[in-house]
Amino acid sequence: MARPLGSLVLVVGPSGVGKDTLISGARHALENDKRFVFVRRLVTRPSDAEIEDHDSLDRETFRDMEEAGRFALSWDAHNLRYALPLSVDTDLALGKTVVANVSRHIVPEAIKRYPTSVVVLITAEISCRAERLIRRGRESPDQITARLARESAPVPSGITPIIIDNSGLLAIGVTAFVMALRTIAAQE
Repeated sequence: MARPLGSLVLVVGPSGVGKDTLISGARHALENDKRFVFVRRLVTRPSDAEIEDHDSLDRETFRDMEEAGRFALSWDAHNLRYALPLSVDTDLALGKTVVANVSRHIVPEAIKRYPTSVVVLITAEISCRAERLIRRGRESPDQITARLARESAPVPSGITPIIIDNSGLLAIGVTAFVMALRTIAAQE
């Protein structure tokens, strides 16, 4: 595979830090800047546009598409299947900065496949994360407590991410994320 001209921005961070919210804010702020593509994940879970931006697939369709080579990357997390569409390859070949919300577990494979990848780690104070997870309403209080307690290092060792703290006002987090994306695009 030829080396891509663009960069794949791998957005990672624990549940409740606001990854999808920051991505949505950056998508809006950069909607007229053709250097950026915000890729929608494919997930084997029904979509809830208020909570998470993705396209839903049933497990059989997901498996068929994966076997047909229709994904740029795919992974398992939280008893679900996730993927990025093959359009990522085209966008990178065109020199775009492609932004995707991914699991930290896929980062080494993504970097191996796309050497120009950049990792952006979104963080937030644990109290903010707990409040956001409760508002999201997907898990019981006990499940949220267990999720917050079990989370390990947010990125694999040896990878130095760009870190954005999203504990404060949304506008501050979005601005920091947009500035990071513009810096990445300027380096291509």
